Amino acid sequence: MGEAVTSIGMRAEALISELGISAPDEIDIEAIAIDSGVEVQYARLNGCEASLVGFEDRAIATINPSAVRGRERFSIAHEIGHWHLHRGRSFQCRVDDADLNLVSDRVVEKEADTFAAHLLMPRPIFLPLVNQVGKPNFKQLGELSARFKTSLMATALRLVNMNTLPAIVASYTKDGRRWSLPAADIPKRWFMKWELDEDSLTYDLLHRGTEVRYLGKTPADAWFQNDDADRYEVLEQSVISKAGEALVLLYLEPKMMDAGFDWNVARRYNEHGSYVPKGRRR
Repeated sequence: MGEAVTSIGMRAEALISELGISAPDEIDIEAIAIDSGVEVQYARLNGCEASLVGFEDRAIATINPSAVRGRERFSIAHEIGHWHLHRGRSFQCRVDDADLNLVSDRVVEKEADTFAAHLLMPRPIFLPLVNQVGKPNFKQLGELSARFKTSLMATALRLVNMNTLPAIVASYTKDGRRWSLPAADIPKRWFMKWELDEDSLTYDLLHRGTEVRYLGKTPADAWFQNDDADRYEVLEQSVISKAGEALVLLYLEPKMMDAGFDWNVARRYNEHGSYVPKGRRR
């Protein structure tokens, strides 16, 4: 899967290179669509945010108009991805938010999202701007999203997927975790909690409306199930992404990247002390 994602990203960034694009303001997504043989039109759609219909070497992408330009741009880039990756098929897509397909099992939608992210925020242009900041907080990610004309959500996900920082992006409500996305090099031994911990800044945001406008230190055991998590700290910040939902950004401290495998975390035992394999009831 990792190789497939890399290949998809390279195909998207090859388009950027072929067009001689070297700066965020040069990424004219409608022009890129035309160059790919895709005509973009805007029309109200029911039940989806974008659709793609193609014949031979031409296609029409219909985009649901939005007051959020980043949403429209991601939808267009997503449909260009379908055209390059899945030609010969028609699509009706819900790509109004970049995180929707994280909780989907539709491989083609995730592939089109990957293509779109690399097309809108190509690594050779995006990474140097991230490196100027170091570990971006949400204010700095917002400034990047403004430069690339992408949503804050898509920008944060792109940051994590570049795998250059020990970062995790997650979505939580008061009821718990919707999804989480760690950078690829973060050890698999770190298991995030399903429920929000009262010691987290995100708990304060969702339950008390307390906003933190910077990355704050939080005990790692507020976020991870591991028994040894109390030995570490993470940098945490969260913002409201939609009503009742927080977008969370975590940076692990370097020692957490070197921690050995944890054999006990996320393992379940019945009342007799026997291990219960994942998927079975106690």
